[in-house]
Amino acid sequence: MDGLKLEIKKLIVGALELEDIKPEDIADSEPLFGAGLGLDSIDALELGVALKKKFGVKFSAESSDNKKHFASVDALADYITAERGGG
Repeated sequence: MDGLKLEIKKLIVGALELEDIKPEDIADSEPLFGAGLGLDSIDALELGVALKKKFGVKFSAESSDNKKHFASVDALADYITAERGGG
C-alpha cells in the first residue's frame, strides 16, 4: 500500500500543480483540506477527475462518504484499494 500512497501523493502534486510541495512532504494521515494541506472544493473536483483517470475509481457528487474518502492520503488509499477489490 505504500506504493499506492506515493502514487496518490504524486498525483495530488501533479494534478493540482502544487509547486511548493513535494510528494514526500505530504504525511499519509495529514488532512488534505482546511488546516492540513489546505485544498479547497475546486481542488477536490480536479483531484477526483485525476483519481478516476489514473485508478479507475468513481466518486458520486451525491455521496456523503466523499468527505471521508478525501480526508487524507490514507483514506484515499483505503478507498482505492476497496474499489479495486483489494480490501
